[in-house]
Amino acid sequence: MITSLSYIGVRSDRTEDWRGFAGTVLGMQVLDRGGRNTAFRMDDQAQRLIVSDEPGDTLAYLGWEVAEKSDLDVLAARLENAGHRVTLADKALCDRRYVSDMIWCLDPAGYRLELVWNPMKVVDPFVPGRPISGFKTGPFGMGHAVLHVSNAEALVPFYCDVLGFKLSDYGLDPIPLFFFHVNGRHHSFAIVGSGQGGFHHFMVEFDNLDDVGQGYDLAQTGMAEIAYTLGRHTNDYMTSYYAHTPSGFFVESGWGGRLIDPETWTPHETNVGPSFWGHERPYLPEAAQKEFRDKRLETAAKGFRAPHVINCPWLYGQYPEA
Repeated sequence: MITSLSYIGVRSDRTEDWRGFAGTVLGMQVLDRGGRNTAFRMDDQAQRLIVSDEPGDTLAYLGWEVAEKSDLDVLAARLENAGHRVTLADKALCDRRYVSDMIWCLDPAGYRLELVWNPMKVVDPFVPGRPISGFKTGPFGMGHAVLHVSNAEALVPFYCDVLGFKLSDYGLDPIPLFFFHVNGRHHSFAIVGSGQGGFHHFMVEFDNLDDVGQGYDLAQTGMAEIAYTLGRHTNDYMTSYYAHTPSGFFVESGWGGRLIDPETWTPHETNVGPSFWGHERPYLPEAAQKEFRDKRLETAAKGFRAPHVINCPWLYGQYPEA
């Protein structure tokens, strides 16, 4: 069935700003294809991020890859039986997305989901927008996406029972948060019951911790505004920072995310807060920042830590030459 987050589409008329942000700060490869779309590569897939030149500055669609072409028929039947309208994409749309086949629908919150089979791979080597070791993609997909919703609990049956996502963990206080996996990445998708609508953030994971830190430095030169300072999450162990995109929502740049065994994983409730340390949120009022800070200090005082890795040759992806 669904195996990974394949691509993300964003509506924005700030394409030049996106080229600078995604190409330089994130290190994606900028593709020049003409027309109204600007696309970006992260690996051997033809495109991972697509920014369409139109007003809106918001999420346009999420592309989810399926393992087999027949999975599209199975998912279409499930969606229709659950009362959701399904549209079969024509060849022109499939060509624009660089996939062989696609169906699409709206989730109960109104977000467009594109279920795709066989996204195109290219032989030309990936050329990053700045020197980086690469992104962690492959079977784990593009990264993860997080959406604001008005009623998170109401969407869980749609994603789990209809689409087949698996719950990783969840928190209910102070707002509902649900994290879902579709492969070994701790989560490829999450929903925040904030009572709002719109894109919260998407995450890209780097192969090298230094690539995260160097992007953090670039952002602080004025190329982007920091939304969350450097920190480490409690559920997926990701070391990361968040930056404001040209469209206003966030991108998380991370390293060292947790891998799980989907066959044996047991979902559970968490109450230790979102971060072991760091992740100050300077965009929030001081009172709200203090609430998150106090939770981190409480978590630290109780001795909560991620598992310790003694031998870590993958810290840099490869050993530097002497």
